[in-house]
Amino acid sequence: MYKPIFNKREVLVFRQFKRKGYALFACLGREVVISVLSVATLSSAKAASVSDEVWRADSFQVVKEVWLDDVGVTGSRAPLTQSQAARMVTVLSREDIQAAPVQSVNDLLKYAVGVDVRQRGALGSQTDVSIRGGTQEQITVLLNGINICDPQTAHNVMELPCQLSDIVRIEVLEGPAGRIYGTSSLVGAINIVTASPASSEVQFEGGSFGYVKTAGTFHLPTMGSLSIFYARSDGYSRSSAGHRNTDYSGSKAFYQGFFENDDVRIRWYAGLSDKGWGSGTFYATPTWHADEQYEHTTKIFTALQAENKCGNLYLRPSIYWNQNRDRYEGYRGRPEVMKYNYNRCNVYGVNINGYFDWSLGRTALGAELRQEDLVSGNLGEPLFHIQHISGTDRDYTLGINRTNASAHLEHNVLLHRLTISAGLVAMKSSWSEADWHIYPGIDVSYRLSDHWKLFASYNSSLRLPSFTEMYYKLQGYAANPHLKPEEMQALELGAQYVTNALQAKMTLWYHHGSNMIDWIMDTNQSQDAPWQSVNHTKIDAVGIETNVAFDLQQLVSLPASIRLSYCYISQDKDLKSGIVSQYALEYLKHKFVANLHARLYRSLSLSLNLRWQDRTGQYTTFAGERFDYRPYALVDARMEWKQPRYSIYAELYNMFDNRKYVDFGNVPQPGAWLVAGATITF
Repeated sequence: MYKPIFNKREVLVFRQFKRKGYALFACLGREVVISVLSVATLSSAKAASVSDEVWRADSFQVVKEVWLDDVGVTGSRAPLTQSQAARMVTVLSREDIQAAPVQSVNDLLKYAVGVDVRQRGALGSQTDVSIRGGTQEQITVLLNGINICDPQTAHNVMELPCQLSDIVRIEVLEGPAGRIYGTSSLVGAINIVTASPASSEVQFEGGSFGYVKTAGTFHLPTMGSLSIFYARSDGYSRSSAGHRNTDYSGSKAFYQGFFENDDVRIRWYAGLSDKGWGSGTFYATPTWHADEQYEHTTKIFTALQAENKCGNLYLRPSIYWNQNRDRYEGYRGRPEVMKYNYNRCNVYGVNINGYFDWSLGRTALGAELRQEDLVSGNLGEPLFHIQHISGTDRDYTLGINRTNASAHLEHNVLLHRLTISAGLVAMKSSWSEADWHIYPGIDVSYRLSDHWKLFASYNSSLRLPSFTEMYYKLQGYAANPHLKPEEMQALELGAQYVTNALQAKMTLWYHHGSNMIDWIMDTNQSQDAPWQSVNHTKIDAVGIETNVAFDLQQLVSLPASIRLSYCYISQDKDLKSGIVSQYALEYLKHKFVANLHARLYRSLSLSLNLRWQDRTGQYTTFAGERFDYRPYALVDARMEWKQPRYSIYAELYNMFDNRKYVDFGNVPQPGAWLVAGATITF
């Protein structure tokens, strides 16, 4: 399902040639089609934060229309062609999204072998996503190149305002990505790219546990697009008192607008996500056996991006405002037992990226200023001016504010077969009194032939602690406001091989982390010891990832494809006996993913996805017993009948009804879950 970026030939319909010496074609006002050998299931990637690629693709389409100057990849600040790219990026295309048996972006990411998706509840009600053995706090999630991470906590970062039909691809960059996406991307970054569709569609779904969903995406001529979404479920479990405790209800709205002429391209976005879910035992501890928790979140996303299309210096400025609100109920509907936790976090940012070509290569530079402002009922320092919480009898009495500034510089040397991309990012935060910190990196790739490519890199980055890690002190948790920033250095090398019928890649990587942040429990004190946020002195990790994909149409004339992926991670850390980790030391030691997609008959297709994983670490039950995480396997399936104007499908999650697997200790998971639906296109 997931495709590394390979140097493959495909049919390109060149719509424009811009900023090139051969701009004659643009003057002619004609389409120039250059035909080469085409393959049905190719993928391409680029940095949405740097350039913008236009896609129009269906499940089995062989011709893709691409703006020539925008065929770039996310592995560098400046866009490079696929063959020039020095760093590998994993890409999930629109075809993969449409074919996968998933209900959310969280579900999609489960099939990326280097990504760890830990869910509390179904339908992505609350999900932690991490990369290469890191924690959910150590990655950056971006929407169209805009950082949408919540500095309060990463638990809610996947509350996206857009829906799957808005997304044209998802890009996963593994390893420190400070040079590309800012210093908060300690172990990787996920960039979700949307685009206005050329048509409108409506979708209806229903399934197990009272699940109902209705959604629509509407093309607005000359104005962009608008998508709306509503879903709900009764939940799959009940509390000890017999009440619902994993139910779900949520809605979304997402607008994309644009303006374009011969000189500039401007895009703007506005999105809203509002949902509430029963949190069951999500945050319960051995000393607090709460099984009727509840949480409600609201996210507002706005951004304005522009870029010039002429001149020698390419510039792309952006300005954005995100707001995250959440209400946490330790005892659902009973504030007299435990006061609700209210938080409101506003994030304001402005950045500019640019690049230019000269005799020695391509140089990129830019800067970002980001302000993070939290007001809360239980996080932060006392406010000088208390703020009322609208709709309640409570006030925001605490808060914290910090301003982060960063600047980057990168240069790319592009030779016939060799690409060298080197640069640095400098960062300073008002939260810390330290001076500017500089984090360098370099990526190198060498193309042995049209089929073979070798690559290697060194990169570094840091991450500031979240506000929750610094200030949360309730119900068995004791945060430390004096946490140090985490720092990471990483080495990576690998090789890839690609033909029309076979794609293969192997990567070996090493991470050295210092001052790594985690929540731990010291059972040497007592079984009632609190969870504390701490800095580990160091964590060293090594890993290997392998991917191989077969196009059976090319090999044996069968309309199907198979992809197999495996990842192994081993960590070495300074840790005394009796310490139980909640995040940083609970990583996937083994993960295996297998995907089969086949066209069974005419418009009937089948997708099967197997995921097997083995997590290291332990958890403590409510009875005080400690258990190791056990390996488990899950199989998901999707069958679809697809026509130009409609599609009918059925999806079955956890096909073999595995009810014993554990992603988080003391959080039960659902068994088999059946969903059926239809999509109508206008």
